[in-house]
Parts: sequence; C-alpha cells; structure tokens
Amino acid sequence: MEIPWQQVDSETLTNLIEMFVLREGTDYGDEEKSLAEKVEDVRRQLAAGEAILVWSELHETVNILPANHRFDDE
Repeated sequence: MEIPWQQVDSETLTNLIEMFVLREGTDYGDEEKSLAEKVEDVRRQLAAGEAILVWSELHETVNILPANHRFDDE
C-alpha cells in the first residue's frame, strides 16, 4: 500500500529515508556522498514522483521503491 510521503511527519520521513539509504549500500562510483546528500537525493525523488513510500502488510515494513514498481505482495 502506498503511503503519501507528504502526510508523513518530516522527522519521521527523514528517519525512514536514512534507514533506507543506510541499508541499501549503494555504490556512488568515484564520488562519495554524505548521508545528508543521499537523504536529500531520495527526498527529491519522492517529491518528483520518481520514488514512492510503501507499507508492506505482509512484512509489516515501510520501504522506498521506484514509482513504477509492481505490487505483488504489499
């Protein structure tokens, strides 16, 4: 189930994005980004509609996914 990110408390949203960024282990190539930069990148993707915030009833977790993700078990 998609959660409208605009309705999530700002501090809670930041915490969710930080947890997402820290667990992803994304490789940014030669240029290393700070946690704040990574969080801002994801926040921008949410605002642009490129990513969505999702609650999985099956796993009882919140995740951030590409906007074009197909829901099979959420």
